[in-house]
Amino acid sequence: MTHTKIAAAFLAVGLTMVRAQAQDVVSYAVDTTVKLTSDLRTRGTSDSNNKPAARATVEAAHESGLIALAEFSSVSTKQFPGKYGLGVLAAGGYRFGDPDAWHFGAGLGREFFPGSRFVAPHDFDLGAGEPTNFRSGDYNSTFAILEVNYGALEGRVVDVISNRYRGADTGSVCGTMLGLMADPTRALECYARGDHGSRGTLLFDLDYKYPLNGTTSLILHGGYQKVRNFKEANLRDLRVGITHSAWGFEWSADWVGTWDPVRELYLVPDGSGLRATDNNKVIASVSRKF
Repeated sequence: MTHTKIAAAFLAVGLTMVRAQAQDVVSYAVDTTVKLTSDLRTRGTSDSNNKPAARATVEAAHESGLIALAEFSSVSTKQFPGKYGLGVLAAGGYRFGDPDAWHFGAGLGREFFPGSRFVAPHDFDLGAGEPTNFRSGDYNSTFAILEVNYGALEGRVVDVISNRYRGADTGSVCGTMLGLMADPTRALECYARGDHGSRGTLLFDLDYKYPLNGTTSLILHGGYQKVRNFKEANLRDLRVGITHSAWGFEWSADWVGTWDPVRELYLVPDGSGLRATDNNKVIASVSRKF
C-alpha cells in the first residue's frame, strides 16, 4: 500500500520470546543480535522497499519466565514517510512450560515509526466525484500476543488493540485503491462501508525449525493476516529457509512468497514509477549474537 503497507510486525510482529532455562542461566540472560539483510520483510512484504536493511535486537529473559524485547530496524522513508527511516518494536510478556513439549507465552507489544505520518482522504463525495475529508495518521500499532507451542513447532496469534494496524484505516486503504486502481469500483465499495480503523486485526503465524545437523537448520513459516474492516488487505505469506552457523555468524537464505487480493496496496511510488513490495524472492542475511 502506498505509504501504508498492511503487512506486519510483525511483525512479523511477532514477539521473539527467549526460553530462559534455569539450567542455562542462574537468574537472567540478555542477548543482543545485529542483522544485515538484502531485504527486510514483515509478513512477506518489504519494509525496506526491496533494498538492504539492518536490524538490532535486544532480548532479555528471567528464569521466572518473564521476557522483554526491543528491536530497531531501518525502513524505507518512501513507505514510512519521515526523516528518520526507523522502525521500533518493544514487547514484554511471560513464557512457561516445557521447551521440549508444550509451552506457552503471552505478552503485549508496541510497534512505532518515529516521525512517520501520512495524509489520506477518509470519504468520497459521489456528487462532486472526488475524495474528501483528508486527515493525517501514523503507522504505530499496539497488540496482544498469545503463543501455543510444542517443541520446535510454534504457533502465534496477535490481536491488534490500537485504532490502526500499521496505519490501516479508510483513508489509507480506500484512498490507495482509489489512486492506483484503474477501475474505481472496489475503492468506492470500500468507502461505502464507512469511516473505520483496523482495531481487531488478527495475525496468525506457524513456525518450525528443523535441525539438519549441528550447525544447519531448515526454517518453515506460514502466516495469515485478517485485517478488520478491510478484507482487501488480508494477506498470506510463506517462507522456506536455511540457516547455517559458521565463524561466529548465522548465515541465512530464505525464499519468501506472498499472496494478497489487492496488489495495489503494496505498490510504493519510487521515482517515476511504482515498486512492488510483495514480490516473491530469495533473501540473504547474516547476523551476529553478542
